[in-house]
Amino acid sequence: MWTVKYTRSPLARSLFMNMVGENDSAAIETQRWYRCSPDLLGETLRPLFVQSHLDPDTRAFLRQSIEKSGWLFTQLYHSFASTVLSRMMSRTSINGLLGRGSMFVFSAEQFHQLLRITPEWRAERLLDLGAGDGGVTEVMGSHFREVYATEVSQPMKWHLQRRNYIVLGIDEWPQKGFKYDLISCLNLLDRCENPLDLLRTMRQSLVPGTGRVILAAVLPFQPYVEIGGKWQRPKQYLRVKGKTWEEQATNLSNEVFQAAGFEVEAVTRLPYLCEGDMYNDYYVLDDAVFVLKALED
Repeated sequence: MWTVKYTRSPLARSLFMNMVGENDSAAIETQRWYRCSPDLLGETLRPLFVQSHLDPDTRAFLRQSIEKSGWLFTQLYHSFASTVLSRMMSRTSINGLLGRGSMFVFSAEQFHQLLRITPEWRAERLLDLGAGDGGVTEVMGSHFREVYATEVSQPMKWHLQRRNYIVLGIDEWPQKGFKYDLISCLNLLDRCENPLDLLRTMRQSLVPGTGRVILAAVLPFQPYVEIGGKWQRPKQYLRVKGKTWEEQATNLSNEVFQAAGFEVEAVTRLPYLCEGDMYNDYYVLDDAVFVLKALED
């Protein structure tokens, strides 16, 4: 599912490093990740689209990924360890144990732009569902007095606890007796058994009026879940219509989110980046990132 956007030859690497350099903001390869044809969006979604760009934080993540993928002996060790451990645990847990495979969804600047907040804005509680190692949680967490997170993988839970986040059980967070100012659900909707139930529970768990959900979904939408080491169709199978990024983003907005009691406040297109390995410098998928607010009853 993950794709690679350039080869690993020394010449290609040199060209790419120049492309993500501070002085070349119009790099064709990376700017394609942010491209949207507004005319293909639905009438209600079109004015809500926020154009994003390759920014300094994203450039820094790419440079770091390229550098780390060139650590030959580290990558050889990771490859060997992954082969051995894959018989006993999931890929996510392996990455957590080895301290590799960090993800990047949005920068602080992009986060501020989507939520229409300033760097000084503060609120009470953030909940990050499926937070991984907490790298993306950190982008949001500085704005909140309390940061909660959920994660299935035990090694990833250790990473979250080291960052001093409050780790909750995957069924515990709706039962805490309080509401959340922001719930993030990043690239989780296509990997859970009951996505519609998840959306409805998030709506019920928001602070009334001001609470928001920030949700990222990989498009094209291809839902499946890992059960006992095998990938299967989820119990609640969401059929997202459309062939293009714009058509699927519109269908999510008009049908899936509305059915769960949400309306879209903003949407953007961003690359969902993952650190690479000894074979590829980085991996990338196309994300649609939405800011959702609860519809009034």
